[in-house]
This record gives sequence, structure tokens and C-alpha cells, in this order.
Amino acid sequence: MEFRMAKWEVFLRVIAILFLVLTACLVAFDTQTKVVFLMISKKATYKDLDALKILVYVTSTAAGYNMLQLCKHTFSALPTISNFKTSYYMYIAWITFLLDQIAVYLTFATNTAAFQAAIFALNGSEAFQWMKICNKFTRFCEQIAGALLCGYIAPIIMTMISAISAYKVFRMYSSKRFMHFKGK
Repeated sequence: MEFRMAKWEVFLRVIAILFLVLTACLVAFDTQTKVVFLMISKKATYKDLDALKILVYVTSTAAGYNMLQLCKHTFSALPTISNFKTSYYMYIAWITFLLDQIAVYLTFATNTAAFQAAIFALNGSEAFQWMKICNKFTRFCEQIAGALLCGYIAPIIMTMISAISAYKVFRMYSSKRFMHFKGK
């Protein structure tokens, strides 16, 4: 059971890394230039919208974190012989669980913020006097939409990783370990 779960965790982390890197690359390398008036041209990049910049930073960081977890997973043999090692691995399991939770929530939140900004770029907002940008930069907006789709798949996969981390944490709390009172 333990070996099978470790294989699934490695597989899910690799898939999450692929989707996170794909999201970051699709957003960061997406540019489109249009001629606005005669010789004046406008270039659309992810740097034009702060939500897309933050999305690139967060997805890159989350991919790096998952890569570090893969390295930790491959280089650690977890023999738990003494109480010191058991408590040490308990702390590591808790830290991993909490960091997995943070990675899931941050990637989902930044992707949702980028999605909201993309809706404003698609529809515009008369209240803020923002014009529709996707009418002029169609290919740019389509590629951002694909990146956002990949960006939503990554937190779903990372949620499964977080469930595995939760299992690893809470399996350390057995009832036998905490039952010190016995009738004599």
C-alpha cells in the first residue's frame, strides 16, 4: 500500500509540474503585435496585466516546490526506528502537508484572479472605462484562455497530492500510540 501510494504521489507531482510549467510558458511567451494606426503598433504581453504577471510567478514557484518535493521523495529512505526519527518525520510530514495546501490555494487563487482579469479584457467594463482588448488581440486572448485551462487543471491534481499528504500525516496518529491508560 505504501509503495503504491508513493508511486501515485510521484506520478501526480510530475503531471502537476507539467501543467504548471505549461501554464507559465503559455502566459509568459504569449505576445501579439497589431498595427494600430499606420506605423504605430501595439504589442500585447503578459506584462500588460498584473494578474498575469503574478500567475507566471506563482505557477513557476509551485512547479519549483513540486520539483523539490520530488527530489526529497527520491533521496529519502524513511526508516523509522527510534522515537526521534518518528517525531522528525512527523514534523516533515506536517510541513509538507501545509506547504501542499498553500501551493494548491495560491495557484487556484492566482488563476482565478487571472481569469477575472481575462473576463475584463474580453468584455471590457464601462464603469472603469476599460475597452475590450480581445477584439484586437484575438490570438493572444485564445492562448491565455488555454493557459488558464491548464492553470485550473494543476490545482485539481495538486489537491490529490494534498490528500496523499494528509493521509501520510494522519496515519502517524494511531490510537495505540496515544492510549497510555490501561486497566490493570
